[in-house]
Amino acid sequence: MNADHHQGLLADFSKPAARKLMHRRFIESQGFRRDDGLWDIEARIVDSKPFAYQEPYRGHREAESDVHNIAIRLTLDDDFVVHDIEVLMPAVPYPSCAGAIPNFKQLIGARVGVGWRKAVSAVVGSTKGCTHARELLFPMATVAFQTLFGWEDEAQTDEEKRRRSERDASRGDQSGRPHFLDGCHSWASDGEVVATLYPQFSTRKKV
Repeated sequence: MNADHHQGLLADFSKPAARKLMHRRFIESQGFRRDDGLWDIEARIVDSKPFAYQEPYRGHREAESDVHNIAIRLTLDDDFVVHDIEVLMPAVPYPSCAGAIPNFKQLIGARVGVGWRKAVSAVVGSTKGCTHARELLFPMATVAFQTLFGWEDEAQTDEEKRRRSERDASRGDQSGRPHFLDGCHSWASDGEVVATLYPQFSTRKKV
């Protein structure tokens, strides 16, 4: 995705005051279903400046060179349990940044969901981790849910449909109530969407 495209993502704001671009951050994340039944969630964060500048450690930096370029791959099972994590740091401002990479392996066995932020902070919080890699793990959790529970390819195989049905059956509590109800405005239990898609759990007053 090029810089011009990202500039266009903000084109719908009202006209701003006269200004100068000082920093650009791109964050991209993707979710994959693996052939072995596991899932890969990948994300990358890239920071850059549109002008040449001086860094305290690396010295002179050309315009558009990477301040940070950090990537993470989380491998999950159907229950969102981390089976593996890979962290790459192609560009960081200090050589010592890479020293935090091995600590991320301690997230293997943790579950993405309730308590994920606490688990991340316990393992790679403060001086044990990297601020930017740590921050990347939080939106990756949302991408994981969109990947495992999002809309499926219409051309999925019968086996994929069967596994999807099993995953959907485990989405809610014992009553079958989906975990995401009341999680945002559209999924309010007294709202139109819940009344339409999950009427059995709707609290909307009938007119």
